[in-house]
Amino acid sequence: MKTSIIIIDDHQLFREGVKRILDFESSFYVVAEGDDGSEAMDLVSTHKPDVVILDINMQNMNGIEATKMLVNRYPETKVIILSIHDDENHVQHALKTGAQGYLLKEMDADALIDAVRVVAEGGSYLHPKVTHNLVKEYRRLATDRDSVHAVEIRRPLHLLTRRECEVLQILAYGKSNRVIGETLYISEKTVKNHVTNILQKMEVNDRTQAVVLAIKNGWVEVK
Repeated sequence: MKTSIIIIDDHQLFREGVKRILDFESSFYVVAEGDDGSEAMDLVSTHKPDVVILDINMQNMNGIEATKMLVNRYPETKVIILSIHDDENHVQHALKTGAQGYLLKEMDADALIDAVRVVAEGGSYLHPKVTHNLVKEYRRLATDRDSVHAVEIRRPLHLLTRRECEVLQILAYGKSNRVIGETLYISEKTVKNHVTNILQKMEVNDRTQAVVLAIKNGWVEVK
């Protein structure tokens, strides 16, 4: 079954670019497009899509306001926010409102496709740069709290294989599956398999939770 998608962004050229990328995936189907949050409400009411991709900055009704209303009225529809902002405040505000994904507009095609697929399946997805910024902030707060200025890196070899530890470390740097594959000289499919195994073994739902847990336990280093 195809994943039905609605794209809402007030920049037509950008919106068309997103649609073009998604149309290349045979498992995706863009059912409608719009340019503001109020239009998003009408389109979702009509089409009942699996995923809505929302620009965070729009006239009439912005992406955050639209997300709050969509989550309340159509809980089965998942929301991915598009933004130029990578700071913690914007990200946390979007997630608290109910968005299950947060992408930066500097994303590449792989990140967009991964995000839609993960969110449609019930997971959460943050742009790698956003993940990196969040875990850096988490580490800073943990260091301030514990008055620790150096983190001992202990590989969780009791839990993960050596290769999975390598993948987890690169995830902590905020890299995409494609970059991980290029770094380790393995295929992107193999990377996805490793990530799936890591999430299962660490008993977490998504890669962001895996990285945060790894930082907390001192299993990875964050630059």
